[in-house]
Amino acid sequence: MNVIIIEDEKPSARRLKRMLSEHNIEVITMLHSVSESIEWFLNNEHPDLIMLDIQLSDGLSFEIFESVNVKSAIIFTTAYDEYALKAFKLNAIDYLLKPIDSDELSHAIHQHQEKFKANKSSSFDIESIRNLLHNSAEKTYKKRFTIKVGQHIKIINQNNIECFYSQDKATYLHTNNHRDYLIDYTLEDVKIEINPKLYYKVNRKFIIKIDAIKDIISYTNSRLEIKLNSYNEEPIIVSREKVKDFKNWIS
Repeated sequence: MNVIIIEDEKPSARRLKRMLSEHNIEVITMLHSVSESIEWFLNNEHPDLIMLDIQLSDGLSFEIFESVNVKSAIIFTTAYDEYALKAFKLNAIDYLLKPIDSDELSHAIHQHQEKFKANKSSSFDIESIRNLLHNSAEKTYKKRFTIKVGQHIKIINQNNIECFYSQDKATYLHTNNHRDYLIDYTLEDVKIEINPKLYYKVNRKFIIKIDAIKDIISYTNSRLEIKLNSYNEEPIIVSREKVKDFKNWIS
């Protein structure tokens, strides 16, 4: 299987290339704009798979398909807010959320390798995807969670939730009054249901609320440590790859 990467942030493209090389996958080339990609597709044999960023420096990557009939399978790589991801999931469109996680990349590549062996193509309507992303902006976010406590059902309003975290393969929410509750969601499910302007997934284990941040401290290897008002069970570290996006979020 051969691959091209279309990504306007060159450090992100190089990182993705290194990750793919760990799976013995050849990256033919790395492209960085809509115009460069169109020219390349018009003059080269199309690859088996494209790792495609949605927002490029000179426009949306959908514009490539308006000029070229691309015959490759596609995995979208996106930094879109979480509201857009539900549209992808409901329509079986392959995507990876940036910064790309190694395990999620491995799973996506494995799925495409199986399709490739079975000679199955992954085709979809680009205009439908564009509409999905536009329409999903009108999504309403979850304002409360229901928690089962013994024989009782407790309602926790979003305003009272400081963070969500995973522990021992379970997911919990932590409230402003120092209480922890087990919830019947994965952390990935949670981030789709909550407002991305208020909450941010800083790493694999934590989603934090912006109003709950007490302090942000420089940490080793260009990372950040987050201190929350209430939660203090273990350090909350923003990975180096997410620092830039996190700073944009808090701004």
